[in-house]
Amino acid sequence: MRGIGPARNVERIPFVRTIRAGLPPRRYSGGVIPVLLSTSSVFPEPTSAAFAMAAALGYDGIEVMVWTDAVSQDAGALRGLSEHYGVPVGSVHAPCLLVTQRVWSPDPWERLRRSARLAEALSAPIVVVHPPFSWQRDYARTFSSGIARLREQHPSITFAVENMFPVRMAGREFVPYSPGWDPTKVGFDAYTLDLSHCAAAHGDSLAMADAMGSSLAHVHLGDGTGEARDEHLVPGRGTQPCAALLASLSGRKFTGSIAVEVSTRRAASRSEREADLAESLRFARTHLAQTSTVDV
Repeated sequence: MRGIGPARNVERIPFVRTIRAGLPPRRYSGGVIPVLLSTSSVFPEPTSAAFAMAAALGYDGIEVMVWTDAVSQDAGALRGLSEHYGVPVGSVHAPCLLVTQRVWSPDPWERLRRSARLAEALSAPIVVVHPPFSWQRDYARTFSSGIARLREQHPSITFAVENMFPVRMAGREFVPYSPGWDPTKVGFDAYTLDLSHCAAAHGDSLAMADAMGSSLAHVHLGDGTGEARDEHLVPGRGTQPCAALLASLSGRKFTGSIAVEVSTRRAASRSEREADLAESLRFARTHLAQTSTVDV
């Protein structure tokens, strides 16, 4: 494993050249799909640790999960980490979680606007967005038209709405999202496919990818066993068809990116955490390189 630090030749890294030159986000060519590391995958370590680990392990970039860590909200700090470690930011996850409802503002539209501005400052082409919670009635009522307006105001940014899952407790099921957990039932211009969420919904990620069609813009790579919770397992450790989904992307003419979003919070050490993240990266690269047997 390489030592942590600015060991890579950053002038050879396209995203970093983009950041320095102020150019539009680079689109990978020749069927190469970048594999990013979500900063949520290193929790409870801070955002800065994700850049260090991504550089050490050879990830193509970072997905910034905007949360209570001040660094995750600061374009200057993130740009500094990106340039120091030679790891670009490829996507920004807006603060849509229950624990981030007060990050930046209690107004969900302001949080999305600031997420878009952060992505623009970092030359990241994707902002990941969750559907509204069911109690956010005004936000939910105008969500589709509001996303369309944001797209017009920030033409370099793709707002990719993520599939979620129902909550099951004590033998009962309820949906905490409005109008539901499956954004394809409403219809949006771009989607994020989360495989762990498919498992929690007792669904199939290949079927969800089919429903998203050509609007599939981004993938959250993880796994699950169908437990009534979001497991975010290392891909291959659950029951989702992770390998088949990755292999199918070239046939789907997918031109977006993949972010490894796995839970390592129970890791006993940095080395154990890095081992899980290295395994996730190997899994992604191995199956992205394979020819799909799925008819897409």
